[in-house]
Amino acid sequence: MLVDSYARVVDYLRISVTERCNFRCQYCMPEKPFSWVPKENLLTFEELFEFVKIAIDEGVKKIRITGGEPLLREDLDKFIKMIYDYKNDIDLSMTTNAFLLKGVAGRLKDAGLKRLNVSIDSLKPEVAHAIAGKDVLHNVLEGVEEALRVGLKVKVNMVPMKGMNEGEILDVLEYAKARGMSIRFIEYMENAHAKANISGMKAKELLEAIAQKYGFVDEGFDGHSPSHYYVTEEGYRFGIIEPYEDDFCKKCNRIRLTAEGFLIPCLYFDEAMSIADCIKRGDIKGAALVLKEVVRTKPEKNRWGGEESEVSKRAFYETGG
Repeated sequence: MLVDSYARVVDYLRISVTERCNFRCQYCMPEKPFSWVPKENLLTFEELFEFVKIAIDEGVKKIRITGGEPLLREDLDKFIKMIYDYKNDIDLSMTTNAFLLKGVAGRLKDAGLKRLNVSIDSLKPEVAHAIAGKDVLHNVLEGVEEALRVGLKVKVNMVPMKGMNEGEILDVLEYAKARGMSIRFIEYMENAHAKANISGMKAKELLEAIAQKYGFVDEGFDGHSPSHYYVTEEGYRFGIIEPYEDDFCKKCNRIRLTAEGFLIPCLYFDEAMSIADCIKRGDIKGAALVLKEVVRTKPEKNRWGGEESEVSKRAFYETGG
């Protein structure tokens, strides 16, 4: 079992298989050139899998594949199958922008993937284009429909921003609700790589927008999820992620691995340790020691809220959300 210095059990690993992305979202990486880390700098799927086995053996029960955009990395289904074949009851999921999903959803499901988180920030083609930097909506929605058709569970993520998509809170909620998908509204996380002057919507504003049509009750938090959940009178459940509140970090059970082998204890901070050298030379004990040290030094909380509030320098496209 992996336990940090604040008695939090760490049993959730997020693996970024690439920092490359085919979107240039305003809140993530709008100015980054379409370049990428040389392939030789990345851990192979076989090398990543060697670390995955260590993590599972040490107590990791949940794995999420992220990017960048993970579907840009070829043969991703083969990596997913490696993990599934090693431990078929692992909670295995992926975060994607869904642009390339239609052509691969069936293969991902057959490989052992159970769930998807898909970013849908707008249902208006022109707004989605403005946010993502390209015409994306048609492909995204087709990808979602195909994922549902093959039996993958899908959760929708939306980052509401003033002056961009703030009028679509109910529209996106009802899109998800009509298809049996849950939705989480994510408060914009300030970071140095985002477009300047973005103004995100806070939980209070989101709830006011939803209350225009729906009554709901507060369910609080569910296990280790960072989402604060609410249930409408009809029984539909939605969540809000509030990184500026202390509750965001209290039960954090996550660590993150980049495609280059850096193990990151906290979404907010830049600090990391590499497992790449150990894995490349077959030093399993050494990689396990790095894992335990990263967990031990996991920070208590981020610095988005309170008196020490700061803008994160973390490049989210390297680690996923």
